[in-house]
Amino acid sequence: MVYLTLGAAIFAEVLATTSMKYSDGFTRLWPTLGTAVGYLIAFVLLAQALKTMSVGTAYAIWSGVGTAAIATIGMVFIDEPVTFARILGIVLVIAGVVVLNLGGAAH
Repeated sequence: MVYLTLGAAIFAEVLATTSMKYSDGFTRLWPTLGTAVGYLIAFVLLAQALKTMSVGTAYAIWSGVGTAAIATIGMVFIDEPVTFARILGIVLVIAGVVVLNLGGAAH
């Protein structure tokens, strides 16, 4: 259940960050509200996950999956360039999360 909660927190954070892109510096109402509500939901859910999950594990997963997801969304939907460096960066972020978890962050 804690991983489902963390997954929902990541989903809310990714939606909030994507909304922020479309808020035009917080000058557009609906994307700005989407950003605020998304981050509020994300942090509430993250706080719930931290009740039973170690902060190192939760934050490694939160930041790694969120970073990889936002980078992918940028390339696929927002016409950001797809480069070898970006793909390599995403792979390295995911590998870092896996190594942190295998290396004892989850224990």
